[in-house]
Amino acid sequence: MNFLAHLFLSGDTPELLVGNLMGDFVKGKLDGRFPPGIKQGILLHREIDSFAGQNLHFLRSKHRLDPSFGLYRGMLVDLFYDHFLAAHWEDYADVSLSLFISKAWRVLCDHKEFLPDRLQRIMPIMFKEWLPSYRNLRGIAAVLHRISCFRVKRANRLGEGAEALSRHYGGLYRDFRKFFPELLAFSEIRARLGVRPGD
Repeated sequence: MNFLAHLFLSGDTPELLVGNLMGDFVKGKLDGRFPPGIKQGILLHREIDSFAGQNLHFLRSKHRLDPSFGLYRGMLVDLFYDHFLAAHWEDYADVSLSLFISKAWRVLCDHKEFLPDRLQRIMPIMFKEWLPSYRNLRGIAAVLHRISCFRVKRANRLGEGAEALSRHYGGLYRDFRKFFPELLAFSEIRARLGVRPGD
């Protein structure tokens, strides 16, 4: 899943939110590197990504996209699902998207000493530009253009992703509507169980 979904799936627990957002920026064993709550968030992030990668609705969305997108189909679906979450935010959240983003920003700033350098560098643009823009296709197109040109070094078609979203919008949204309640239930159970012994 992409940034907005990981933040949302953290519930009201600050350290869980911090770790869940950090998940893409922290690799390998955790072994005492972070406080328990942040460690739990990182593990939750990994489990959410694993769940999504095996979910039938998510896989259906990947297969709606042209095979020439290759391994980037999963990345595209992650971002498309963040778009659907943002565009239909009121169906899932009790606070406005802008207020949610502001609160998440403050939580992350309060835990800045634990954030990887790369995450700290992109946080301003993530919170001021990317997340608020996810509601509309123009915002998704701008994010994909930036990823295509500046974050992925090899030749790629990510810049065409917004066109693919437009072409398959109805089917992708139907997949999301089936997928997201399953992901919510899974993440709530995993968050309640906490960090497993040996993790």
